[in-house]
Amino acid sequence: MRRDAERIFDEYLAAAARAGDRAAFGRLAERWQARLLAHAFRLTGDGEMARDVVQDAWRDIIRALPHLKDAAVFPAWAYRIVTRRAADTIRRTQRDRRTTAAYAVEPKVDAVATGAMEAAADGGVLNKVMASLPPGQRAAIALHYKEGFSVAEIAVALEVPAGTVKTRLMHARRKMRDALEGGKSNERS
Repeated sequence: MRRDAERIFDEYLAAAARAGDRAAFGRLAERWQARLLAHAFRLTGDGEMARDVVQDAWRDIIRALPHLKDAAVFPAWAYRIVTRRAADTIRRTQRDRRTTAAYAVEPKVDAVATGAMEAAADGGVLNKVMASLPPGQRAAIALHYKEGFSVAEIAVALEVPAGTVKTRLMHARRKMRDALEGGKSNERS
């Protein structure tokens, strides 16, 4: 009998939350947080990952709750959202691990040799200075000036935020100016 009362109360809270009652949603979240967290932990095997999964799941639940047709199915529906989020997180983690493992077995390229190859391929003092830049700055400056890419295009190509591209370009320009002027720009700063 107690179990039925719990289900009815959860159904009421889900229906009220669906209608926009924030207090009901807060109460529903309090009642289900621990259970959803335990479910996420069972799926992921990692406490921190489980907390992230449940946090993302609550965000999805908040967005989709107004579209839930039957409040009685809230428990199964919420578990399904957590399960999907956990699967996404596990897939992303595995992909990241594979990428890291593949990078670890790649032969290390000598930065000086790489810079020398780029300088030899393009020739010129400017290209030699570019070759001395860190890889991220070198790539950004080359895409911008050699390929004519915009900041947004470079961000897409390098898979970094536009702000990072701007920062890399700024530092690359400063280093190139210092190298070409023989350190004179440091005296002005």
